[in-house]
Amino acid sequence: KKLKEEGLFDESRKRPINLFPKAIGVITAPNSAAIKDILFNLKRRYPIADIYVFYSAVQGDNAAKELLNAFNIAQTYPLDTLLIGRGGGASEDLSAFNDETLVRALATSKMPIIACVGHEIDSTLVDFVADKRASTPTGAAELATVDQREILEHLSFSLQEMEESIRGRVEELKEEVSSYKEDLNQSILNIS
Repeated sequence: KKLKEEGLFDESRKRPINLFPKAIGVITAPNSAAIKDILFNLKRRYPIADIYVFYSAVQGDNAAKELLNAFNIAQTYPLDTLLIGRGGGASEDLSAFNDETLVRALATSKMPIIACVGHEIDSTLVDFVADKRASTPTGAAELATVDQREILEHLSFSLQEMEESIRGRVEELKEEVSSYKEDLNQSILNIS
């Protein structure tokens, strides 16, 4: 309630996510299903982005401090987006993501943050302070990027439009040249 009253959760402070990132940061536990899902989906959807991983404990007595440390390190990198999260668990397992110091730090992030803590039914303070919330780590990877297949479709469509436009312009120029040719021939006949 205190953080909400301070405006840390206000929609007006939420930033848009750059869907064409050069660099994405991920804060989560090493060797977890979450990091495997995130990395797999980021590479599948948008393989040209650099991905920086900042490992941290995500539950236990030191998790909040480790998450804060990983966040502070991530702030020194030129990231377009930062994902922070873990897979689901009991509410006490997610308690590090309710740490006031961590939440306040995330509110000062240089880059937009996507929270992906737990599953659809789970909710933490990190979710409220983040610029976007994903219900799963896989969902965070999807929110962080545009799918390369969409880019390829768009490029293919744009190429077709360009080809049609060029063909149309070439036809116009042919007609124009033909008209000039007729005018020139007529002028030559008039001179003779």
